[in-house]
Amino acid sequence: MERVSGCVLVVLAFFTRLAYSEDYFRMGTNTNTAEAVQFLREYDREASGMCYRVTMSQWKFVTNITEYNRRRMLEELALSSKFERLSWRKAAAYDSTRLPDPQNRRQLVKIVQSSRAALPDEKFSEIQQLITEMKEIYNSAKICPYGQKPYDPHVPRPPTYPDYQQMQSYQPTMQSYQHYQANQDNPELANYCDMQLDPEISRILAHSRIESELLYVWKSFRDKTGPKLKNRFMRYVQLANQAAVATGYRDAGDQMRAAYEDSSFRASVEEIYNQVVPLYKQLFTYVRRKLVQRYGETSVRSDGPIPAHLLGNMWAQNWKSIMDLVMPFPQSSNIDVTAEMLRQGFTPLRMFQMAEEFYTSMGLKPVPPEFWRGSMLVRPAQRSVQCTASAWDFCNRIDYRIKQCTEVTMQDLISTHHEMAHVQYYLQYADQPQMFRDGANPAFHEAVANAVTLSVYNLPHLQRVGLYQNKSHDPYEVSMNFLMTMALEKVAYLPFAFMVDQWRWSVFEDGVQNMNTRWWQMKLRYQGVVPPISRSEADFDPGSKYHIISDQEYIKYFLATILEFQIFEQLCIASGHTGHLHECDVYRSRDAGRVLSDMMQPGSSKPASEIIRAMTKGKTNRISPESLVKYFRPLELWLRVQNRDEPLIGWSSNYHDVALFAPQRGASGNTYISLSLLSTTVLHHLL
Repeated sequence: MERVSGCVLVVLAFFTRLAYSEDYFRMGTNTNTAEAVQFLREYDREASGMCYRVTMSQWKFVTNITEYNRRRMLEELALSSKFERLSWRKAAAYDSTRLPDPQNRRQLVKIVQSSRAALPDEKFSEIQQLITEMKEIYNSAKICPYGQKPYDPHVPRPPTYPDYQQMQSYQPTMQSYQHYQANQDNPELANYCDMQLDPEISRILAHSRIESELLYVWKSFRDKTGPKLKNRFMRYVQLANQAAVATGYRDAGDQMRAAYEDSSFRASVEEIYNQVVPLYKQLFTYVRRKLVQRYGETSVRSDGPIPAHLLGNMWAQNWKSIMDLVMPFPQSSNIDVTAEMLRQGFTPLRMFQMAEEFYTSMGLKPVPPEFWRGSMLVRPAQRSVQCTASAWDFCNRIDYRIKQCTEVTMQDLISTHHEMAHVQYYLQYADQPQMFRDGANPAFHEAVANAVTLSVYNLPHLQRVGLYQNKSHDPYEVSMNFLMTMALEKVAYLPFAFMVDQWRWSVFEDGVQNMNTRWWQMKLRYQGVVPPISRSEADFDPGSKYHIISDQEYIKYFLATILEFQIFEQLCIASGHTGHLHECDVYRSRDAGRVLSDMMQPGSSKPASEIIRAMTKGKTNRISPESLVKYFRPLELWLRVQNRDEPLIGWSSNYHDVALFAPQRGASGNTYISLSLLSTTVLHHLL
């Protein structure tokens, strides 16, 4: 799920640092406060106009992919980049400490600290070009089909997925695989080697249970991305650090963390992670046992980490696709109302109307007429479009849209409510200055949207709106199946979302040596995941994750997942809900709507700590995992029973696990590295 807001698009409000900024930066020398206030007024008007132009050009491109629209979009982005640099230079000239109005000070500091405009012109252009090139390499990555001799046009192509029984006849031979490796760049193979990450590769990883096929696509996609991206990424790290230092930060990771206005941010996030580890390890242990039953101990060691290609996702970040292997009660149903929606004649338009009514039932705002006129709610028939669901703010306080190739499925019904939550956020903070039209911190937008969908995707709500009427199964079994589905999506995701930026920050701090080794060391330590085959520094596996090479921070997704349950619980308390948290439905609760509105209206004009304190009525001003743990407590109790005979809750690592990514090459230095990684990893999980 995505949201597209003006502040993000023109890179005007990406980072802030207010809690300890004034002694951290060299302020400008211009003390003319009247001139500074006038600059902010002009900036607000001009930034809104620039944002509208950029957003409109991007909208036209993604909803009608043509070379002309692409050129127009790039032209607008180039103008936006120039505007950003000019605005930064003007703002940096003022001494923000002299401004009497704290909101004006906040805006000015956000502009000064928001970008990489402190770089010289040629380096500023270079880092933007590097990011563009890395994204293009990533998006163009394609692999050959599994089990087909790609050089033989007479061999029939594999059948359409997910008919995997037929795929059994397409086992690859070593000869065909070696020929593919030797000829994969042959232009004659272009018509055959056209499988992209989305949807073909992702579909295979989600649905195939043929281990050799999973390994093939897992490795092939990394072969097509990492080696081509590594050198560009290393130069990007160098430039990003130079920009951060010139702006007053220690390094680029320090600049990324500044948005959270917390001087002890890293310790705070580590503390949150440690509180969810026990739940994750219970889930991990149960899932591992099911994978051992499916693939055998030759593939998955019964007390060890899990090979990354077996978890249904390219990065092992979301395990919901292996639900068929781990469902607690297979004889009971899993919640899926797609068939009932089709029976009732749902259409994409009705789904969006239903989502809007969810919010208006809570006393929130209806979407304006421009939304219905401008949005792309279904895939157009006659043009190429980009279908990733996203919500758009056109920065003029009138025009808000959603882009989604909606189909009548339960998954798209949930997505519709999610994207409408982003639009509701836009509507709520529309009266704020342009710099403040964003979430209280980078985690808030996704957290709010996901918190609302927790109320939509549950049994009581689906029964309430007439979409779930199956009463033939044991409610407890249905509930456990539902919670397992949610845990595979939410709980399994937390260690990955936590470790991505731990790795990135370490690269910014310590340099680009041994990047791949450190990546897998962290995946083993935090996720309990190892590569299925040996990896080296030539592979650069972090390059297989789009957010890394596209310069998008990731810790916000970890915090958003924690925060969504915290917000959800507060909405449930306001609505008067009693009982299990996962059964709460805030539909039609005006009191819950007021809590939500009060959170959204300030935008980023206030620190997140103030928003959380108001939301919790003074109980805390920090993001807390207590609500997430409470939500999954029934499942955790069930998992503890299932795991009672397991000798180890979690995983232990041995030399062979570590040697997969830090292999001994005969030199004593390399042997020492491997043993050091082994000792720290094992120690972490056995204590």
